[in-house]
Amino acid sequence: MQHENILSKKAVKKAGSLQVIIVLLIGSALLRLGEGTGQALARGPGEIETIASPQADEIPICPTPNDLENILTVLNQREDGLVERETALRDRMHALDIAEDQVSKKLAQLERAEQNLRDTIALADTAAETDLGRLTRVYETMKPKQAAALFEEMDPNFAAGFLGRMRPDAAAAIMAGLSPEAAHLFSVVLAGRNANVPRE
Repeated sequence: MQHENILSKKAVKKAGSLQVIIVLLIGSALLRLGEGTGQALARGPGEIETIASPQADEIPICPTPNDLENILTVLNQREDGLVERETALRDRMHALDIAEDQVSKKLAQLERAEQNLRDTIALADTAAETDLGRLTRVYETMKPKQAAALFEEMDPNFAAGFLGRMRPDAAAAIMAGLSPEAAHLFSVVLAGRNANVPRE
């Protein structure tokens, strides 16, 4: 029985201690709440609004650390350098486009000039061939003795060229009317014209 009394006294003490702690906590909370309320009540309505919503100008700006400032400076310098390079590259590409356009125009002009030159050479070759053909026919239709007298006065290469273009019978008649020296010389030239032509 006495033991039960001791236990119940301890339980009462514990319960009392808990109640005291709860009362102290509630009291502390009320004091804090009352303290803030008292300050709020002591201020006027305009002051409360100012505290509740401070102006943007009054917001303190955190100072930037030196390291961050250095990094920002380096990044800004790199960005400026990249912008300059991009501008230079764009200018260079534009200049290359202009140069390429001019080169294309020049190539087109050169191709036209080359074609004109080919046409002129072809026309000249055709005209020269036509003239040589006519002259060869003239020599072929001449009397062999008269043609031989003319051939004696010609350069051997020139005369051999005509003889090579003539019909064999007309060329033979003219060769028969030449002096032996001229006939021999013309024969050597005619025989040697194709000596260097590849056989295979």
